[in-house]
Amino acid sequence: MTSSYNAGFDIGGTQIKYGLVDPEGRLAVKGKVRSPETMAGMLAVIGETWASLKKKAPGPIRACGFGIAGFYGTRERKILQSPNFPSLNGYPILPALRRTIDVPVRIGNDANMAAYGEFRHGAGRGVRSLVLLTVGTGIGGGLILNGKLWQGEGGFAGELGHITVNPDGEPCGCGRRGCLETEASAPRLVRRYRALSGRTEVTDSREVYLRAKAGDPDALASFRELARWLGIGIGIIVTALDPEKILIGGGVVSAGRLLLDPVVEEARRWSHPIPFAGCRVEKAALGNDAGLVGAAAWAGLRAGRRG
Repeated sequence: MTSSYNAGFDIGGTQIKYGLVDPEGRLAVKGKVRSPETMAGMLAVIGETWASLKKKAPGPIRACGFGIAGFYGTRERKILQSPNFPSLNGYPILPALRRTIDVPVRIGNDANMAAYGEFRHGAGRGVRSLVLLTVGTGIGGGLILNGKLWQGEGGFAGELGHITVNPDGEPCGCGRRGCLETEASAPRLVRRYRALSGRTEVTDSREVYLRAKAGDPDALASFRELARWLGIGIGIIVTALDPEKILIGGGVVSAGRLLLDPVVEEARRWSHPIPFAGCRVEKAALGNDAGLVGAAAWAGLRAGRRG
């Protein structure tokens, strides 16, 4: 019997990642293209990619899901605000996609889709509650509670990068100060290292990681400081939600134990000990595929309900 597939798109600021996912979470086809700067360009690229996916599909495609960075209002069915694509703000993208794609379409926030992907097919399989934190250029979050993706009343739950961890910290792009994102993201790691070392030529978090791995004391101190603030944020989350797992994904987790070990210790320090005792803090499993895998699974869930 021929297996069916769901398509997933992860629309980011620089790339659109896409693929076909089978019911077990395996990618049959995947690829990526550069993100266009205009709405018309994006819709054209999505249309071309969809046509290509249909040709390459080894079986029928049942549904198509999209994870998009920004505040997706579940009532309005629009992206109300997108930091990567201002042209998306208020744009009726769902009808536009449905005119192009001839299967059921579903849209969600990109971090929510990544959390759902980890829950269904990644490091969250078998648990009932988890929180995903993606640590990269910014910090995104997604919540799975009682076995379901929790989006909140308006669709805006999970914006964990904007919980305040340091009221005296740096200004955030959201207009407030000292958000988790301003204290524990990859750009903050680089800025902290440059300030400590005076090495203004360092511009990439991977270079800071390589220096830390080689024993550079300023790089190690920079990672410890990032771990401190991330641990404070996780402590707030654990104490408030009592999840089974906290998963950490995103580019910064390529540092492995260099980051994860101090984060766990800081999280232990800043969490209430009783809920922390029942929570595991682990690395996410799906890497850069989490968003598209989750979007595909999310779309398939709705398609399955429709029969």
